[in-house]
Amino acid sequence: MRVPRTFAFVDLSGFTNYTAAFGDDAAGRILSAFRSLVREIASERGVRIAKWLGDGCMIVSVDQANCISFALELENRSAEVCAPLSLRVGIATGYALLFEGDDYIGSAVNMASRLCDIAGPFDVLLPTMQLERMPEGVTATPHGSVELRGFPGSIEVVELGGTPVSSYSNDTSELWTRTPFG
Repeated sequence: MRVPRTFAFVDLSGFTNYTAAFGDDAAGRILSAFRSLVREIASERGVRIAKWLGDGCMIVSVDQANCISFALELENRSAEVCAPLSLRVGIATGYALLFEGDDYIGSAVNMASRLCDIAGPFDVLLPTMQLERMPEGVTATPHGSVELRGFPGSIEVVELGGTPVSSYSNDTSELWTRTPFG
């Protein structure tokens, strides 16, 4: 089944060098703090962690604005939690094949991964042509044209920045969340 989704690939830049310099235990502490932060923000922003990728993750969202808000909030909050490492993020939107019920295959998935690969420290990159609606408090600055492995021609990209206004996506109208006396 092909479904419209927004994908984000997140990577802790410099993790391998950090591990070599400070050891497995120190790296494990940063990774644990990073994953806890990802879980917390994903829950608040209404996105799903599709899979963990060592020192990174793949995020999937039905709403591009939620995915952008997730990425920027994670970038802002991880600066202290994951120091001295930095985050880099690639985001792409499009149709993907929902494969065996829990994985995604398609151009948007590959593009998000490739954008993450070329992102610099603290970069959140998105193809210009895919930008639908920016959350309040977010800016898009032209990053220029990039060549992505496996994609023909160059792609215009924007770098996202700013601080998204908090509008959490938790649904508290469900019956099971209400107290019996409320």
